[in-house]
Amino acid sequence: MFERPLDANECRVLGCLVEKQLSTPEYYPLTLNALLNACNQSSNRDPVLALDEESVRFALEGLREQGLALEVSGAGARTLKYEHRLEGALHLAVQEAAVLAELLLRGPQTPGELRSRCARMYPFPDLAEVESALQLLMEAEPPLLLRLAKAPGAREARVAQLLAGPVAADAPLPPPGPAPGRVAQLEAEVAALKTDLAELRAEFEAFKGQFG
Repeated sequence: MFERPLDANECRVLGCLVEKQLSTPEYYPLTLNALLNACNQSSNRDPVLALDEESVRFALEGLREQGLALEVSGAGARTLKYEHRLEGALHLAVQEAAVLAELLLRGPQTPGELRSRCARMYPFPDLAEVESALQLLMEAEPPLLLRLAKAPGAREARVAQLLAGPVAADAPLPPPGPAPGRVAQLEAEVAALKTDLAELRAEFEAFKGQFG
């Protein structure tokens, strides 16, 4: 399918581009700053990252080489923007793109989790439509998803994306991390607030640009 598997940063950048195209199309394509903020969001991201501009630029270049991202500029635009080419490269419907983006952003998830978390990108009416999208992605050539073995006591098996390379079907759930201390919690909250503020600024600048 591609020359090589995507690395973690490329997965995050690609997932963010698809997410923002589907959830906030009025602010898409994304400026580098808006994309950086999206990559470092504290919500709907696992793990939460702290990428810098150089890391995002490097990931964009890797995606561009694989035909998955493109640098664009509109007439009279003063800032370069970036968009993905995932749907065209893999011939995906919007349902499949939303599922794949969610898996790129948060790792393996159950169909029920995907239905809930994809709602801002595509409102799946029921689990049957989620399963239909999953089946199409698993039957692609080569497969884009893998259904993992059901964990002991779990009601649903998780699915994992394969753009980052092969995954063991019996991959275990990640062990729970240690509970953060009060200082770590405060630091995380401050970082989240900074990210949210930066997102609002980026959206405001994009809004102003429409009338500039």
